[in-house]
Amino acid sequence: MPSLFFILLLLRLVFLPLYFFLSSMIKATNIHKSYGELRVLKGVDLEIRKGEIVSIVGKSGAGKSTLLHILGTLDRADQGEVVFDGVNVNALANNELAKFRNTRIGFVFQFHHLLPEFTALENVCIPAFINGTAEAVAQARAKELLDYLGLSERLTHKPTQLSGGEQQRVAVARALMNQPSVIFADEPTGNLDTASSQELHQLIFQLRKDFDQTFLIVTHNMELAAMSDRIVEMQDGLLKV
Repeated sequence: MPSLFFILLLLRLVFLPLYFFLSSMIKATNIHKSYGELRVLKGVDLEIRKGEIVSIVGKSGAGKSTLLHILGTLDRADQGEVVFDGVNVNALANNELAKFRNTRIGFVFQFHHLLPEFTALENVCIPAFINGTAEAVAQARAKELLDYLGLSERLTHKPTQLSGGEQQRVAVARALMNQPSVIFADEPTGNLDTASSQELHQLIFQLRKDFDQTFLIVTHNMELAAMSDRIVEMQDGLLKV
């Protein structure tokens, strides 16, 4: 008969990963946002669990990107609360919020937003430099990420010398630079061809497997959305039930 110690160890191995997956990473409650007379978000509640890949879908103008920006601390809600990995971001001053964003959140956008005058390696290093990381340490980390993403031969190339898919992978490496808790992706495949889009889809799930990465994705790409753990649909500033 197995010993009590063996049984307890087995239970720990089985249930501890489940606990982390089910633990809340982001919890947004009653989020409202208006721009002048235009009410964009009308009381959104959303919870994202650690290690989860969630896609937000909906028609243009439904409020998807606005919600992503608020959850990603790029904008503040007019009303409501965002708790990010136990931290109430509403209570952070602007300088605290900027540091929190740089160290805890990674962003991937449709048009990459790479700085054209810098190489792939330099673009990836930028978040680390902002965080005060030593140049040698930052470059070593950036090289590891670019190698992981299959770009070890493109370190010294500038964005105009890279394909669209390669530029997006550089953007992904930059998003991973400071080992963020969550990556927010706003239409990450919107500017890519079919083959590059499929590569990025596979990469997202590989990152979850290899780094236990959490993703929140705004997308019109229903193939990507269908692969997610969960799809939430926005309609007229609210999550559709």
